[in-house]
Amino acid sequence: MTAIFKREFKSCFTGMIGWVIAAVSLFFLGLYYTNRNLLYASSDFATVLYTMTMILLFLLPAISMRSFAEERKNKTDQLLLTSPVGIPSIVAGKYLAEVAIFALPLAAAVIMPLILTAFGTVSLVAAYSALLGYLLLGAACLAVGTWISALTENQILAYLATFGALLVAYLMNGIQTMFTTGNLLAFVVFMVIVLVAAILVGVSCKRLTAGLTVFCIGAAAVFILFLARPAWLLTAFNAVLDALALFEPFKDIVGGMFSIPAIVYYLSVIGLFLFMTGQALERRRWN
Repeated sequence: MTAIFKREFKSCFTGMIGWVIAAVSLFFLGLYYTNRNLLYASSDFATVLYTMTMILLFLLPAISMRSFAEERKNKTDQLLLTSPVGIPSIVAGKYLAEVAIFALPLAAAVIMPLILTAFGTVSLVAAYSALLGYLLLGAACLAVGTWISALTENQILAYLATFGALLVAYLMNGIQTMFTTGNLLAFVVFMVIVLVAAILVGVSCKRLTAGLTVFCIGAAAVFILFLARPAWLLTAFNAVLDALALFEPFKDIVGGMFSIPAIVYYLSVIGLFLFMTGQALERRRWN
């Protein structure tokens, strides 16, 4: 795992991608810090990190898009999969390198709250709690991007798919507000989810009957639930939307409501998508 981590980290800074990501991240971090904290004499450093979340939508896909897609494009993925290193070590090595690339520019953010203490009273606990939440948010988004990168060999497609997924998660609060107007919308969305799941099962198993079976069972269950317990369907739909709202726990942290459930949520997202990445690699190893 250590060798893979070093290889991935060094390769990112051998080219321009690593330096560009670090430069862009530091530029916007310094810009928002100067504008919000220094010029307006504000001690709330968490708002700087909250503004940076929009920049993450563009930066993080650029970090994760090359992790496995580049290996498949260069035909080096088979060498990687047949090496004596296990799949979990491969995934962990590449993922930790991505997190390190993302976290490296944040070293400057560590001293920014300390600079503010020279001008007045600053809540360092709130500032560094927000910084921890920001790091966990970025790590969770990178886990999503790593999984998407493992599904394709096209880096541009991996970037666009990751950007789209993160954008939906970013706008999920507004989507949830729009979709809580009735049970029919929840029914339609669940049917689409069942259809997508059936397609994924059919493609992964390479059997049309498997996909049709999943669709028929899932559609029947959703239809029965819609007729018998429509309130349950809407409750389940809202729960799904809450789980997909990746940026909402960080908004709570910025608002001063840091909690253990937020940490558990981000760690769960990281674990889930890294597990799914490992499963995607396992299928490629035996296919």
